[in-house]
Amino acid sequence: MLDVRRIRVLVEVARHGSFSAAAAELGYTQPAVSRQIATLEAEVGLALVRRVPSGALLTDAGRVLVDRGEAILARLAETESELRALTQLEGGTLRFGTFASGAASVVPLAVALFRERAPLVDLSIVMADPIEAVPQLRAGKLDMALIHDPMDPSEVDAPLPLTPDLELVPLFEDPMYIVLPAGHRLADVPELELGQLASEPWMLATSDTCPDSRLFIRACRDAGFDPQIAFENDDYGAILGFAAAGVGAALIPDMVARRGVRDDVVVRRLNPPPPSRPIAALLPSSYRSPAAAAMLAVLEEVSAEWVRGRVFGGDALVVG
Repeated sequence: MLDVRRIRVLVEVARHGSFSAAAAELGYTQPAVSRQIATLEAEVGLALVRRVPSGALLTDAGRVLVDRGEAILARLAETESELRALTQLEGGTLRFGTFASGAASVVPLAVALFRERAPLVDLSIVMADPIEAVPQLRAGKLDMALIHDPMDPSEVDAPLPLTPDLELVPLFEDPMYIVLPAGHRLADVPELELGQLASEPWMLATSDTCPDSRLFIRACRDAGFDPQIAFENDDYGAILGFAAAGVGAALIPDMVARRGVRDDVVVRRLNPPPPSRPIAALLPSSYRSPAAAAMLAVLEEVSAEWVRGRVFGGDALVVG
């Protein structure tokens, strides 16, 4: 196989017409250029350069190799430029998966900052709950995803156990709150205990695709009762609507509460609080592109700001 470095030497000899001028251009010694040409001639089995008093002339074989070599070197230069562009975020793609409440809260903040820092990266957002995002990551259809599932390998009932092919990067904890209709008998109580709501019908997200409900049901059982499930849906807007209609109590995450809730419901704390949702970035453990690394840094920065600005982060609950 021909050595590209030796082809480059031959091209420079052809451009400058002498071994010494090519050596000066390449930063080599003249004997080093002579050795490179001699080795290349041995590889092709033909003379490539003919020495003349005025310098060096190409043979027919030399002209063929230089013509092809210039095209090869040009393509290599283009390739090197494209690779540098990827490293410097001047190109490339990033396919980013997110669940619905993430897309309505922290993800737009992250996307805006990412586009500001890497405007030439082709960023696409894919709506996918964790149970959908994980197989897409493993199949290479996503480069990274924002998830809200614990992915705890110690949990036998966890639908998404963490495996060595995936890397989980924790970002923050998303607290959960109770929603009641505005006219509920406990609506004026600023902080509730779970036992006070044991007889309530509950509206929860579907437990097979969302960990919120699975974690909450476990907390209810720890409190001594099995919750009565009146309604399951992954649309928090629908859940809030049914709560306002008095169908039952609901559980919503901080990400949803901070988008603003209806005037005909109240949002209350539980004491002790129900398990929060762990928000994390999930990436393949074997490879992280420069664009994915940049987005991860953005997510970490945006997450810190999100937690600092949390509406319910103080001692008083301000909604409802």
